[in-house]
Amino acid sequence: MKTLKYKIVGITALLSILVTAQQTPASKQKNAISIEGATAHIGNGQVIENSLIMFINGKITFMGSANTKIARQGLVINAKDKHIYPGFIAPNSTLGLVEVDAVRASNDVDEVGAMNPHIRSLIAYNTESKVVESMRPNGVLMGQITPRGGRISGTSSVVQFDAWNWEDAVIKENDGIHINWPSPFTRGRWWLGEPSTLKENKDYKKQVQELTSYFAESKAYQSSNKLPRHLPFEALHGLIDGSKKLYVHVDGERGITDAINFTKANTVKHLVIVGGYEAHKVSNLLSQNNIPVLLQRVHSRPKSDDDDYDLPFKLANKLVKAGVLVGLENAGQMERMNARNLPFLAGTCAAYGLDKEEALGLITLNTAKILGVEDTVGSLEVGKDATFFISQGDALDMRTNKLEKAYIQGRDISLASHQTALYKRYSNKYKQQ
Repeated sequence: MKTLKYKIVGITALLSILVTAQQTPASKQKNAISIEGATAHIGNGQVIENSLIMFINGKITFMGSANTKIARQGLVINAKDKHIYPGFIAPNSTLGLVEVDAVRASNDVDEVGAMNPHIRSLIAYNTESKVVESMRPNGVLMGQITPRGGRISGTSSVVQFDAWNWEDAVIKENDGIHINWPSPFTRGRWWLGEPSTLKENKDYKKQVQELTSYFAESKAYQSSNKLPRHLPFEALHGLIDGSKKLYVHVDGERGITDAINFTKANTVKHLVIVGGYEAHKVSNLLSQNNIPVLLQRVHSRPKSDDDDYDLPFKLANKLVKAGVLVGLENAGQMERMNARNLPFLAGTCAAYGLDKEEALGLITLNTAKILGVEDTVGSLEVGKDATFFISQGDALDMRTNKLEKAYIQGRDISLASHQTALYKRYSNKYKQQ
């Protein structure tokens, strides 16, 4: 019994550490602020040298040249030789849903069952996550919190990363529903002695038909008296009336094509491809149908022996040149921690064909458009949220991405995190000896 008692005490102490973060949300902006002298990267491709940005009550009131004869408002900050960027947006992220994978009590990333369109990630989002606060020092100030698992994972929402609770954090509630598209191909099960080469998935048509039948049942429910209530079917209705977007997680050429045909057949108004490793093979189809792509992690290896070694690095350039609206996502192994590297993925895209400001758009305005929040965030424009940061240098370069100050909806947020606290602690370790 003693051993059990100590174990319970230990687990309780561990959980209390996991759910307690160092951050305190900043106070609401009270006074006007003007920042002048910096190079402003607007997010829409425009760059303003020696810029002036003014904001009050969390909204940008002026964005232009500091040479303009206009009275500065409130506190004036000199940012000469610095750079200003819109806050970066991390789509398709599980930030705030999992703290430590090995601790089940801190893991709320998926739900039991295969068809869960009604499951809302937002209400499980932990604003006090230590992982979330570690995004901000790199300029990642917003994210799309996305569930995982099943065939239909659930409904995502877009949040900002400085809040007491999810109600305060939300930018756009229930922005879309996520489907994990069946794979037309599978690999042999090596543990059963099967070769590990790719082979056709014999159940592919059946799995697609299950999705088709599920959507048909949802439409039949909408045209009925809706009794008894069916929450999953009600959630799907947002895809038909256009209030939600359908995010289809799919990589292969055939899967992307079939997903497009599926959405047309089911009168889904807004489709977004997530992953899209072979999207460049159907770029014309995507462009013609105005279907955007949240492109898979740039810092990854080619998936086929026949692919160029640098294909993941230049995929964004291929799609942009074909007229496809592209944003970057960073799902995969250790995705929550790696989300802070989002600006450096864009930097790699710039090194492999894209203009630097085009690359910036992949994690700012492009992503905002894809998520449907471009009216409030994604670029430094009058009327939008004052969500941006000041960097000592190029924010897409890990050597010079050094934030001096950041604002979310006009609030002067802290850039401290668990990591910065540990840095300060151990940087003085040998000085005291």
